[in-house]
This record gives sequence, C-alpha cells and structure tokens, in this order.
Amino acid sequence: MDHLCYFDGDKKMISWIIQDGETKFEQTRDHVEIYLDKISKEQSKYVALHVGIFWAIGKFIIKNGDTVKIMLDLKSMYEHLTGTKQNHDHFIESRINFIKKIIEQRNLQVQFEIIEPSQNIATRLLSS
Repeated sequence: MDHLCYFDGDKKMISWIIQDGETKFEQTRDHVEIYLDKISKEQSKYVALHVGIFWAIGKFIIKNGDTVKIMLDLKSMYEHLTGTKQNHDHFIESRINFIKKIIEQRNLQVQFEIIEPSQNIATRLLSS
C-alpha cells in the first residue's frame, strides 16, 4: 500500500498525518517532559517523524514492505535523510538512525519529497 506522511513539531507539540488512498489518520501529542521547551523546531520535526512512523506501524496502518512518501518542508531534513549532507547535531543524528532502522526492519520503500511549508497539512494540527 502507498502512504503519504506529513509531520510537524514545535517546542510544545508534535503532529503527523498518514494518508493512503482511502483514509487519513491525524494525531497530535504533547512533547514528553524531557523535550518540552528544550528542543529546536527542526529537532521537534524529527521527533514527530520518528514517533509518527512508529505509531503508524504499531497501529498496522503502515505494514512491512509498504511504500511511504515522506513529505519534508525543510531542505535540511531532505539533505540529511537522503545522505547528501551530514548533520552535526547529535540529537538529530540519533533520530535519523532510529528512522533508518525502522525503514530497514520493516522493509519500507521510502521516498522523500520536499514541499513548501504552506503545503504541510500537519502544521495546522499544532494550532488546534
């Protein structure tokens, strides 16, 4: 099955939306105490991506071998996740490693696509 994955985060919350041809799953979470008001917006986006994919696998929305198109509204994330540029933030590198392990373990066919921030539909969940 093919899925679109949108995600966002700020200093207080994370959000994600997983869509396939027929359904859309929307989720928000407050940051856990150790991250609340302590991580950057970019770091928060990595947390949202990691948690969102993990959640979708746990809910059997994304299954082994599925195709997942990850919609990125930060060029830096695209560069880091595709390996075209290295990141020197230990926190982000740790999240990238977790994300890559999930992708590999579940044999997901992942594509990364850059979008404009205004196209990120998960952003609106942060303000609701």
